[in-house]
Amino acid sequence: MSNIKATILTPTPRLESSKLFFSTLGFQQFSENPLLYSDGKAYIEINPDRYARAGIKLYKNSWLDEVKKLAEITYIKETKEGYLLNDSSGAWIYLHEGELTTALTQSENSFSILGNSMGISLECMDAQKSYEIFTILGFQPIYGSLDSGFVVMANGDFGVSIMKPLTCPHLFFSPSLNYFNGVENLQVIQKIRDLKIPITEEITYFNKEGIVDNIIIRDPGGLGFFIFSD
Repeated sequence: MSNIKATILTPTPRLESSKLFFSTLGFQQFSENPLLYSDGKAYIEINPDRYARAGIKLYKNSWLDEVKKLAEITYIKETKEGYLLNDSSGAWIYLHEGELTTALTQSENSFSILGNSMGISLECMDAQKSYEIFTILGFQPIYGSLDSGFVVMANGDFGVSIMKPLTCPHLFFSPSLNYFNGVENLQVIQKIRDLKIPITEEITYFNKEGIVDNIIIRDPGGLGFFIFSD
């Protein structure tokens, strides 16, 4: 499998609030059904269904071969659209059978005010099992290792960072989108403050001078965003 089509699914208790959240941050609406917003790199699917949960949705005409392998190591639930499972992070993984008709074009740079989009992170109690699940789904390791505390896996343009427990000294919501901005992160944080976006956590742990150089925000459905200076 290569160049998989993938969206990041977020539930919402208030559809208009979620749409306002993403548009305020500079995301653009790309389709109505499904309701997709993007910053050119990450594609967020907003789902107001009361049974929706934060996670990722992967699109393919048939998942039968992968499901047979996955069923040997984890529970798989069949749905109207395909299959549902989760890894040990608690994030739901939707395996949608059928093509996503909306073209998920990738910009050279993400254009929201959040900065440089770098996939998603999952904090996994059983990181080895999560690694095996994503391997079956066609992801390959590209950086790090479980021995070092985390590994980044990718399938096409979609990247997932699998974090072992007790690796990150801050709040963690699985999944969370990664935005790594280096020395420019302080400017990004100020833009977020100027827009009156609520900040879930201000992080000083990595700064010797106690400066807030990393923050976490969340959308109305609870999806996390790591705005970090990595």
